[in-house]
Amino acid sequence: MHFKLIIALVERTETEAVLEAARAAGATGSTVISQARGEGAEKQKTFFGLNLETQRDVLLLLVEEHLARGILETIARVGRFEEQAGCGIAFQVDVEDAVGISHQIRVLSEKVQEEI
Repeated sequence: MHFKLIIALVERTETEAVLEAARAAGATGSTVISQARGEGAEKQKTFFGLNLETQRDVLLLLVEEHLARGILETIARVGRFEEQAGCGIAFQVDVEDAVGISHQIRVLSEKVQEEI
C-alpha cells in the first residue's frame, strides 16, 4: 500500500468542518498543528499598524494514494479555498515509507478495494 501526505492550511474556524469532510472522503486520521501564520500574494490588512490575521491550523493527513485526490478536492471545496484569496491551501506529497499505521491499513484495505 502506498501513501500520500496531504498538508492543508486552513482557517481555524474551518478546521472541524474540513476534518469531518476529509474523514467522510476516506481519511482515517489526522494531526492538527494550531496557531500557524501565513502570507499569500496579497499583504494582510492592518489596523493602526496592527496586523489583522486570522488563526490558521496545519492539518496533516496520511492517506492511501488512491483516495488522496478525492480527499484533497473535498478539503478544497469545504474550506472554500478557490472562492476567495487567503481561505487556505492544500497539497499532497509522496510518502516513501511509514510505520505505526498497521491499524489504518486494515481499515483502508477494504475501502481501497471498493474504489478500484
